[in-house]
Amino acid sequence: MKFVNSLIIATIAIAAVAGGCKKKFEDFAANPNLAEEVSPELVLRGITSDMNADGPWSNVSRWNQFDVCNYNYYGDQRYDWTGASLNYTTLKNVIKMEEEAKRVGAAAVNPYNALGKFFRAFFFYRMTSLTGDLPMKDALQGSAISTPVYDSQKAIFIQILQWLEESNSDLAKLIAEGNTNIDGDIYLGNDLKKWQKVVNTFRLRVLISLSKKEADGDLNIKKQFADIMAGAGGKYPLMSGPADNLQYTYNNINKYPSNPDNLGFDATRYNMSATYLNKLVELNDPRAFVTSEPATKQLSVNKKTPADITAYVGANSGEDLTNMSSKMSSVDTAEYSLRSRSRYYSSYTAEPGIIIGYTEMCFNIAEAANRGWINANAEDYYKKGIKSSLTFYGIPVDAAGTITKTYKGTSYPIAFDFENTYYQQPAVKYQGNNASGLQQVLQQKYLAFFQNSGWEAYFNYRRTGVPVFLTGTGTGNSGSIPKRFQYPSSERTTNTTNLKAAVQSQYGGNDDINAVMWILK
Repeated sequence: MKFVNSLIIATIAIAAVAGGCKKKFEDFAANPNLAEEVSPELVLRGITSDMNADGPWSNVSRWNQFDVCNYNYYGDQRYDWTGASLNYTTLKNVIKMEEEAKRVGAAAVNPYNALGKFFRAFFFYRMTSLTGDLPMKDALQGSAISTPVYDSQKAIFIQILQWLEESNSDLAKLIAEGNTNIDGDIYLGNDLKKWQKVVNTFRLRVLISLSKKEADGDLNIKKQFADIMAGAGGKYPLMSGPADNLQYTYNNINKYPSNPDNLGFDATRYNMSATYLNKLVELNDPRAFVTSEPATKQLSVNKKTPADITAYVGANSGEDLTNMSSKMSSVDTAEYSLRSRSRYYSSYTAEPGIIIGYTEMCFNIAEAANRGWINANAEDYYKKGIKSSLTFYGIPVDAAGTITKTYKGTSYPIAFDFENTYYQQPAVKYQGNNASGLQQVLQQKYLAFFQNSGWEAYFNYRRTGVPVFLTGTGTGNSGSIPKRFQYPSSERTTNTTNLKAAVQSQYGGNDDINAVMWILK
């Protein structure tokens, strides 16, 4: 009897298991605690937030040589790069956003889909510019392909430009039809007209980044640039001023990275970089007064005032960190300038973090005109770029005026005349469509990138050599500025064969941070 009962129980168990085997793997893999469906606007919020990952005062700022850390507990400015941080998770969310938009009834061409093409272009531009070839077509297939093949950097850029063309066309169609049903936009108030300007302005950035490939017939970058400029008032609307910027606005919840909460911890642990600040001083540029504090040694020992621009001194990024720390150890005789505490630590909002902006656009157009890609007045756009950057800091540009430098409770008025004094300096006044004029455009673009636009200051330096980045013991990498990041370690363990093939075809089999990628050849 006991044997019969056992047999019945076993039979029931086997039947239960057999029935369970009819379930798909996905049924077991599903997490009942996670939502399988979500509104597209919620996904959009996360995607757009990820665009600001390389924001103000991050490590990227030091690699752009805008500031330096003088105390190793808080960081350094070494370029001993390893694996890059890539954005495939965000790209998966882009695909999810598009799927959710269709799930709730959106047409094939809808605002989320149109912006999805732009987001693909934005993140692949960042990723390939940091590393080189990458999985692109296979990587966007989801879990269907576990070991995606690498696409060439050239193919990636061709696809980026195609995505941007399609995004612009889709947005134009949606705007014309009045189909602007979108929500969750943290930047531009769900205004597709402004997004269309962002798309085309970003496309100019991508085209300029390909300047070494201007003879490549497959890319045809000069014609693309010229077509966008010709259609700026119609087919390809561009930003018309800073109000069109794509920028992250900080508040009391999403706080500016430097703020009253960390004033006592790190405000004196970072000084301004010589690459940035000393150039401002050389040009007698008032942005030095706004972004920086005078070096206290210049005040106490050399008896200068905060209104004297020569009291502002940047530190060499290549200086040995121990020496730099020693020079900053005394509050009253510090040799280098700190970032402005009154601007960057007095509130939680400080200034917006520009991601894609009008100022950069002006300089990109000026560079294209200087190179002969377009028939435009390079000096006009060059001046617009400088003025836009100065205006961002509240510096008067339309007429002679006064800047007030406040330091330790005392105000110091400083006269400034853009047109008749600042711009008339030989180092500032545009020297024409030649190498000297190009150098000026690139230098002023670098100064305008201060604490905004992520990697663009470094990307532009790497492409053009302007400005000269400083090196030494403090920057590591045997005194060289690297050309790229290595691929993430996860690729070496999960996609070994395809990674090896990509590294071999690009860099002779060595995943070297000093190797030269296609875009730079």
